[in-house]
Amino acid sequence: MRIRANILAASALMSVVVLSGAADAAVSSARNFSRKFGVVLTVVQEKCMACHTRNYDLPFYARIPGIKEIIENDYRNGLRALNLTGEFAFNKPLPGKISEVALAKTEWVVLNDTMPPAKFAMVHWGSRLKDGEKKALLDWVRTVRVRYYATGTASEKMAREPLQPMPESVPVDFPKVDIGKKLCEDQRLSVDNTVACATCHDHKKAGTDNRRFSEGVRGQSGNVNAPTVYNALFNVRQFWDGRAADLQEQAGVPPFNPVEMDSRDWDQIIAKFAADAELTEEFKAVYPDGWSGKNITDAIAEYEKILLTPDSRLDKWLRGKGYALSLEEKKGYERFKAYRCATCHVGKAVGGQSFEYMDLKKDYFADRGSPLASDAGLKGFTGKDEDLHKFKVPSLRNVELTWPYFHDGTAETLDEAVRVMGVYLSGLDVPMVDRRLIVAFLRTLTGEYHGQRLGGKAVEN
Repeated sequence: MRIRANILAASALMSVVVLSGAADAAVSSARNFSRKFGVVLTVVQEKCMACHTRNYDLPFYARIPGIKEIIENDYRNGLRALNLTGEFAFNKPLPGKISEVALAKTEWVVLNDTMPPAKFAMVHWGSRLKDGEKKALLDWVRTVRVRYYATGTASEKMAREPLQPMPESVPVDFPKVDIGKKLCEDQRLSVDNTVACATCHDHKKAGTDNRRFSEGVRGQSGNVNAPTVYNALFNVRQFWDGRAADLQEQAGVPPFNPVEMDSRDWDQIIAKFAADAELTEEFKAVYPDGWSGKNITDAIAEYEKILLTPDSRLDKWLRGKGYALSLEEKKGYERFKAYRCATCHVGKAVGGQSFEYMDLKKDYFADRGSPLASDAGLKGFTGKDEDLHKFKVPSLRNVELTWPYFHDGTAETLDEAVRVMGVYLSGLDVPMVDRRLIVAFLRTLTGEYHGQRLGGKAVEN
């Protein structure tokens, strides 16, 4: 089914949602949301879909030589910057629930009047957004943000911000958490009993090891930087290349990676655990069916759910405590948004919600040189050429403690990370004065764990 038909079906489905409401207040709210969504569907179809959606019906003049090349370039760049395919699908469980990243990107281009590009507008008369359309889009973005993504703890003034306070906790099974913590710290997961999960994800180092590449069994070194385990629960997928769907699947990968832990199979690992009578008794009290790879990874994943770091100074500010941030840090937040940082680093985790091209605006990999196997990014998992150099956007929570930065660990300071992101992701040369403000803001993202400031050494710059 083509995109136009999907959009019309989505609008019809929204009408059904409205009619199915029981309480008058719910019906009124749903009707209002449906109205806003209906307006936005029309605007998006007419002004956005051609360059930001696959399988869209392009106009007849897209085949005219000269114009064809311009449109094809716009189409390619548009999809790389924002892919709306599926976002407006009629069969979504919650029609109108668009991803946080798509919302933030839409908000930014409307506020900064950057869409469509000048060359596109030259051959697409009437493609620029009218004032009323801009207002409708911005109102809808903020309505969706409050309806679906607000954590409920931000002040009324801050509830529509692209960043949201971190929740204090999530529901967990504490007996599983206890056993999962022990397993995370147990070196018997590795073939020679020298490497544990906590070796590369040290709680004293904000869930990282502060190395460019981690060291596995027999002193081997990998080719990708170890991300923090704190707040990983909120990632859309796990690993830089997204090859694990969730925390449990992720926990089952390192034990069998030949560089990291190099165990042969679960039977080899379980034989070592089963020989520990005390641990086995404790494990069976939680998992009556005993040792298995499924149960081991389930316990580790349950433990990782509690690794949240709320109550950063940013959280306190978002909850309404204006004094929590200095004037310089507040200016840094505004710069953070102005330079497009908050179009990908969004939500309660300040990231982790999408995969983005590291070479969106300029060829990062050619400039860096020294190719790495991990440079394939998402393509390494999906095998799709279109996913080459796409990486999961990391959470910026506790970022001053989780150095070095990027999948390749090449940025050793926050200033360098901000500079590189400006050049290759935003296409902007961020001046030093603005980088300093952004770095000052980033330092407000350090949270607390069990009521204490998260452990780790803050990067100097």
